Amino acid sequence: MNLGLFNRMNLKDSNENKGMYGEWTSLGLVVQQGEQEGQSVLEKFDLPISKEITLSLVKQLASNLGITQAPEPSILINDRDVQWSMEVLCFGLSLSLSEHDAIKDCVNVYCEWLTALLPEPKICVPKPIIEDPNIYARKIISHLHYLFVPRKGEGPDTIHRQAVLCHRVLRTLQDISHKSKILDRDTWEALLLFLLAINDILLSPPTVKDDVADQLCERVLSVLFEIWLIACAQCFPAPPLWKTLRESCMNWRHRVALVEQWNRVNLALTSKVLVFMYGPSFPELKIGEEDLIPKNMSNDCMAQSWYRFLNTIGNPVNLTKPEIISQTQKFLQFAISTDGVVDPCQHPCLQLLPVIFLKAIKGIAGQVDAFLGIAPPIWWDTMVMGTSTEKSRGEAPPPPLITAHSPTPPAQRRLAKSFSVAQSSVSKGIPKSSLIGLTTSRTSVVPVTTPNSGPSSTSSVSSLTSFGTDSKVVLAPGRPKCNTILHLFGEWLFEAAFIGCDLNTQHSRQSSGSFKRPNSMVLDSTKSSLSYSQPSSLSDTEMPPGLTIDKYESGKAEALGALCRIFCAKKTGEEILPVYLARFYMAVFQGLKSATNSKECGECMVAILMNSTDIFSLDLDGVRTLIPAYISALEIVLPDKDLKISGNVNKVELRRAAIHLLLSILVLPLHFQNCPIKELVNTGSSDKAVSFAVLKPKLMNLLMNALQIEYDPQNTHMLLGGLILCVQDSALYEIAEHITQPVNESTSYLLSSDSAHALFVRATYLVCHRLISSWKTDLNVSLAALELLAGLARIHIKESDAMECKRAVRWLCDYIIYQCSRPPPSHSKDLHSTIVAAFQCCSVWLCEHPYLLKDKDCLQTVLEVCELGVSGSKSVGKPGEPIKMKEEKELKPASMRVRDAAENLLTCILEQVAYFPNQCGPESISSLLNEISLLRQCSSSNANYNDLSNAVEKFRYFVTEGSVMLALLEEPLGNDQDPQPTVTLLIRGPFGRHTWTMQLRHLPRHKSGVKSHSSNACRPVAMQDNPVRPQVKQKYFPDGVDRVQQCQVDQSIPTLESLLENNLSFKEETELISQLISRQDTVEANLYKLQPNTPEECTPPPVCHEFQTARLFLSHFGLLALNEHDTNDTNSNLVALDSSLAEFCKDLQILDQLSPRTCDTAHIFYVRSQQTEAHDIVSNILNPSVISPYFFEFIHTLGWSVKVQDHPGWTGHISTSWKLSPDKENSSQSPKQKNYDGSSHILYWADACSEIAFVVPSSLKQTDAQIKFNTSNLSSWSDNSWSSEDRSKRTQSLELDKQPIPPKRGNKPNIHPNVNTKIMIVWLESFEDHLNLPIGDLLECMNTGLEKGVSTKPTDVLVIYLHFLTTGLLRVHLQGPTGRVSLASPLVDGMIVSRRSLGSLVRQTAMNMARRKRLDSDNYQPPHVRRRLKIQEIVQKYKREMTKPELLTYLFSST
Repeated sequence: MNLGLFNRMNLKDSNENKGMYGEWTSLGLVVQQGEQEGQSVLEKFDLPISKEITLSLVKQLASNLGITQAPEPSILINDRDVQWSMEVLCFGLSLSLSEHDAIKDCVNVYCEWLTALLPEPKICVPKPIIEDPNIYARKIISHLHYLFVPRKGEGPDTIHRQAVLCHRVLRTLQDISHKSKILDRDTWEALLLFLLAINDILLSPPTVKDDVADQLCERVLSVLFEIWLIACAQCFPAPPLWKTLRESCMNWRHRVALVEQWNRVNLALTSKVLVFMYGPSFPELKIGEEDLIPKNMSNDCMAQSWYRFLNTIGNPVNLTKPEIISQTQKFLQFAISTDGVVDPCQHPCLQLLPVIFLKAIKGIAGQVDAFLGIAPPIWWDTMVMGTSTEKSRGEAPPPPLITAHSPTPPAQRRLAKSFSVAQSSVSKGIPKSSLIGLTTSRTSVVPVTTPNSGPSSTSSVSSLTSFGTDSKVVLAPGRPKCNTILHLFGEWLFEAAFIGCDLNTQHSRQSSGSFKRPNSMVLDSTKSSLSYSQPSSLSDTEMPPGLTIDKYESGKAEALGALCRIFCAKKTGEEILPVYLARFYMAVFQGLKSATNSKECGECMVAILMNSTDIFSLDLDGVRTLIPAYISALEIVLPDKDLKISGNVNKVELRRAAIHLLLSILVLPLHFQNCPIKELVNTGSSDKAVSFAVLKPKLMNLLMNALQIEYDPQNTHMLLGGLILCVQDSALYEIAEHITQPVNESTSYLLSSDSAHALFVRATYLVCHRLISSWKTDLNVSLAALELLAGLARIHIKESDAMECKRAVRWLCDYIIYQCSRPPPSHSKDLHSTIVAAFQCCSVWLCEHPYLLKDKDCLQTVLEVCELGVSGSKSVGKPGEPIKMKEEKELKPASMRVRDAAENLLTCILEQVAYFPNQCGPESISSLLNEISLLRQCSSSNANYNDLSNAVEKFRYFVTEGSVMLALLEEPLGNDQDPQPTVTLLIRGPFGRHTWTMQLRHLPRHKSGVKSHSSNACRPVAMQDNPVRPQVKQKYFPDGVDRVQQCQVDQSIPTLESLLENNLSFKEETELISQLISRQDTVEANLYKLQPNTPEECTPPPVCHEFQTARLFLSHFGLLALNEHDTNDTNSNLVALDSSLAEFCKDLQILDQLSPRTCDTAHIFYVRSQQTEAHDIVSNILNPSVISPYFFEFIHTLGWSVKVQDHPGWTGHISTSWKLSPDKENSSQSPKQKNYDGSSHILYWADACSEIAFVVPSSLKQTDAQIKFNTSNLSSWSDNSWSSEDRSKRTQSLELDKQPIPPKRGNKPNIHPNVNTKIMIVWLESFEDHLNLPIGDLLECMNTGLEKGVSTKPTDVLVIYLHFLTTGLLRVHLQGPTGRVSLASPLVDGMIVSRRSLGSLVRQTAMNMARRKRLDSDNYQPPHVRRRLKIQEIVQKYKREMTKPELLTYLFSST
C-alpha cells in the first residue's frame, strides 16, 4: 500500500474542524438533539400521572422476560401495542434514579427486545419487532439515550447503580454488533450516532470526581471504538459520521481515557496494517488485542480505518494548549456559572493535560517503533491503560475535584472480553504500572524509593517517558524509508519537539500549519518560523501553575526520542529531505541546549542521548553541526559520578549511550583537522567558527574523566577501547605529519596537551592505577585493561621515556603478585585467567621495549614474578625472613595455567627479548635447519639426503630433563677447516627447535693463530752450541758417611746375606732373580750393538680426526657423569632414543610441525551491496574492479604478504603450515593479482608469542592440499595422542631432584590441544547487509585443519564488520556469542575508526578475540605444553632401556 494515498488526504488547516472532511457536513447537531428526538409522549402529562402509569406497565412487561420466572410470549401483538408501550418505556428510562427498579425493568425489556436483531430472538420479543427489527431497534436505541443522561444531585450509590445499568446496555449493543447479520445501514448509523451522543453527554463536561461520566468514561469509549471498527467492516461509515467522530473526540480531549483508547485502536490497526503492507517477515507487533479488529475486515478497509482513526483527535500537540482544549461549550458554561473563574482553561481537570499529552505522544512513538520493526509486545492492562491518573494521584495530588476514575463494574464482575481496565495497585504513592512505559524496550527504569513531592505535573509523568533503545533490538530490514514515516508523523513530532522554544522572534507566530509535510525540497518562507513558547492568547490570563509549558517536558522528550529513532533508522544510501534534516537538527540542538544551559540532565537530553547513539555513524548530511552541542551534553553526563537525572532512567544505560556517542566522534578532530564547524543558528556573533581540531583536548579530557569514575564493566570496556583508539590514532597521525612534541614531563603539560606522548602517559598511569585499585576483581574489565596496555606497548612514541614503560611493567608485576597472593577461596578460573593475561601482557612490554631488562630493578622484579608464577612463592620474602633456595622450596604454583604462563614469560626473556626477530625472520622463532639440511652441509657427506629416515641415521638422539630432545651430529660442517672436536646439535624443546655447532678449543680463536700440521717438519736450529756434559759419578750417600760411628740402631736391620743364610728358600729365589737380571742385561746389550749409532729425530704424532664429540659434549655439559651413585639406572637424567624404529621420523616431523607460538586465522570477506549468497561474496575478490580501493589498502595494513610455498610459519591451514621448503624452484608464472586465499599467498603477522594469518577466500571449495590433508594422521592433534599417564608427566620440564610433584591438571576425558576460534572480518558496502550475512555457508571456506570433525555453529563465529562511510571513516560492528567472556577490545561495537589506525586495531581485536577464547577454554594447552607432551610421548615410544655401563658403551661406539 502506498502511504502517499493517505498523505494527500491530510490537508489539515489551522482550523482543526477543517481538513480531510472539510467538504462534508457534520452531524453534531443530530448528536446533540438526540434527547429531544426520542422524547416520550408522557412528558406532556404531569409527572405523578406519567410516573404511575409507567411503574405499573413496566413491571408487567418485565414479568414475562424470563428473569424471575419462565419466559412467556409477549402480549403485544401489533404495531400499535408496541408503539404505545415504547412511549411508556422511554419515559421510564428518564425517571430519577430513586426509581431504580423501574429503570432496571425498562432496561431489561429493551435489552431483551433488541435480541430480535440476533439469529435466535428471545421468546418474549413482540411479534412486530421480530418482523421488522431494524425500525424498532433504531427507536429503542434512541430511547436508551435517556439512561445515560447524568442526574444532578444523586449520591454515589445511585450513580453506581446507574453505571451498572449502562454497562448492561453497552454489553447488549456489543453482542448485537458482533452477532447480528441483519443490521442495515440506517441501523448502523443510528447505533453509531447513539454511541457518539452518549459519549458526548458524558465526556464533554469537565471531569467531576466519581460522577457517572467518571465511572463510565473508559467503558463507553471502548465500546464506541469497538463497534465503530465493526461498522467499518460491515457497513463503512459515511464521511459525515467520521467528521462527527473527529469533532466529538476533540471535545473530549481533557479525558485521559480518550487518548488511551485512541492509542489502543491505533496500535491494534497498525499491527494489522503492517502485515499486509510489509509481509509476514516484518516483525510482528504483539499487542494482546487480537479480537479488537474484526477478522473479516478487508485490507483496504483496514488501511482507511487506520488513517482516519489516526487523525481522530486532531493535532496531539494542541494538548499542550489549554486555551484550545477548553474552548468548548461545556467549559464555557463552567466558566460562566462559576464565580472567580475568568477563563475556561482554569478548570482543575486540565491539570492532567501533561499526562494526556505524554500518552498521546507515546502512542505516536509506539506506532513509529512499529514501522521501524522495534516495537515490543504491549499488554494493555499494565502499559497503556491506568498508568496516568494513578501516577498523578500518587505523586502530585490534584485539586479536590479531580481524582482518578473508578471503573464500574468491578473487575471481578466484568466479562472476559470487556475492554475496561482494572485499576492498578498503588504502593507508597507509586503504582507498579507507572514504572512501565508504552514502549518498555526503550525504557530503563530504576527503582524509586520515595515519591517526588510538589505540585509539578512534570514529575508526575516522568516515569512514563521512554528513553533509550535496547542495544539488542535490531531494526527491521524491510522497514519504510525515513521520509515515509516523517510524512505520517513528522508534523506532530516536530511540533511537539519544539514546544517551549522561541527560535525566531522577529517572525510572526505561525500556527501548526508551519509543519505541513513538504511537497518539495524547498521550505516555504511563510512557514519557516519556529516559535513555540507559551501562546500569546494567554498573555492576559493567568496560567495555572500546573499547566506552564515546562510541565510538558516529558511529552516533548518522548517526541524527541521518537524523532531520533526515525533518523537513526536511515539505511545506507537513503536520502532524507533536507527540510526534515534541518528541523531535526534544530530540535536536537534546542533539546540539548536547554539542558546545557542549566547544567542538569533533563528529560529531553536523556531522550536525545539514549535514542541517537548512531547519529554520527549514518552519513547524515550536515549532522556534524551538532557536535558542539553533543559534546556539551556529554560533559554533563560523563564526568559526574553523582549525576542527577530527571525521571526514572537507568544511569548506567544513559552513560552507555553517552559513551557510544563519544566513541563515534573521537577520531573526527584529527580527520577533519582545521575544517570549521558551521553554526546551526546564526547568532550574529563575529567570533570565528570552531574547528574540529579545537575539540580534541576537550574530547580527550572527557574520555579520561569518564574512565576515571566509571564503575560499570561494559561501559568501562567501551571507554578502554576508545582510549587505545585515541593514542593509536594520535601516534600514527604525528608520524604521518612528522609532528614532534617537546618533551615536557610536568603534570600541567600532560593534562593540557593532546599529543600522543601525553595521551600515552596519562592512559598508562590511569589504566594501571585503576587496574590495581578497582578492576582487579572483574574478569572482563581486567582483560580489556590488559589488552589496552599490550596495545600501548606496541605503540612506539619517540618521546615516551623508559621511566613510563618501567612503571607500567612494575604495575603489571604488582598486579600479578596481588592476584597470586589472594586467599585460597578467591582463587578461581577467572582469577587465573587474569594472571595469565597479565603475564602475556608483560611479555609484550618486554619484547617491544627490550631496554627495560638493562635496568637492574626492572629485571629483578620481572624475574621474581616469573619465580612466583612457576613455584608459587618467592625466594626472597618479606624483610627479616630467611632466603629460600630453589631446592628448598615447595613447588606449588597457583595453577598449571599460571605456571605455563610464567614459563612462557621466562623463556621469552631468555630467548626472545632483544633477539626477535632472529635471522630466520618473524615467520619463525625456531631454526629452519633440520637433519637433512645439516647433512647437506657436511664435508664428509657425499650422499644427497632427501629422506629424513636416511638423515636420522647419522644422528644420536637423547632426551634430557624429560622435555628437551638433543640430536647430535659428530661430523663437522663443510665450512669448518679447523680440526677441533666439533659437534652439531639440533635442540628440540618446548619453545622451539634450535641449531648449534660447538667446538672444543683450548684457546680462544683470536689467540690460537695459524698452525701448520706438516708431516716432515724440520728440526729447529739451536741458538747456541750445546755445553759439554761433564761426567758425574752418582752418589747415593754423602761423602762422609763412612766416617760416622755406628750404633746399635744401625745393626737393627739385618743384612740380606744373613737372611739368605738362615732361609734356603729365600736364597734360591734370590739366585733365580739374579740370573734373570743378568740374562736381560745380555739381551739388551746385544740389541744395542745391532742398532745404528745415529740418533733419530722426534716427530709429532699425526693430527687426530676422530673425536667422540657426542660423549665429550654430554660429559662437559654435566649431562653425563661417572661419579653418579644412582642405584636405579632408569632414573638417569639422560635417555637415549632408538631412531631406527619405523615411526620415529614421522613423530619427529609431527613435533617439528607443532609451533611454539599460538596460531590464529582470520578470514576476510568483501560484501557488495545487497549480496546474500556465499558464492557471490567469495567471488568478489576475483574481480578487483568492483572492490573499493580502500579495501585493498586496509588488508595490506593487517600484515605482510608471504608465499605459502616458502613460508615456514602458520598459513591458515595446517596442511601447508610449518613446512621447511626445499630448494626454491624458479617459477616463470607470476600471477598478475595476488589472491590471498591461502593457495599461493596469504597475509601474515607475527610477534614473539603469536602468529596470525589473514586469508581472503576466493572459492567455497577447499584446495587440493586441504582435501588430501587428514587430521587424524597427525597424532599430535588428536585426543588420543597421549595417555593419561603421559599427561601426568608433563611436569618434568622444570623439576629438580627431590622436588614435590606440582598439582596436576584436571582429569578431563578429552583434551583439546587447540581452540578452534572462527574469526571473520567483513567489509560491507551497505551496513544493513550484516543482518543477512550467510555465515553458515561461508564457514565452508574457513577450514583450518584444526576442527577435528567438530562443526562450528554460525552463532559461535566472531565477526568484525567494517562499513566505509562517505567521510572516509569506518564504522565498526562486532558480533559474536555473548558468554562469560565478552567480546575483546580495542574495537568496540559502534566505534568510528580512521583508515590509518584501522589495520592495527582490527588485527589486535582479532588476536584478542582468539586469546580470550583460549583463556575461557577449560582444556586448552599452550603451545609449549603441547610440544613438551609430544617429546614425552616420543620418549615413551623410542627410549633405549640401558644401564649406565651400556649407555657409556653406546657412547664409545661409532654411529
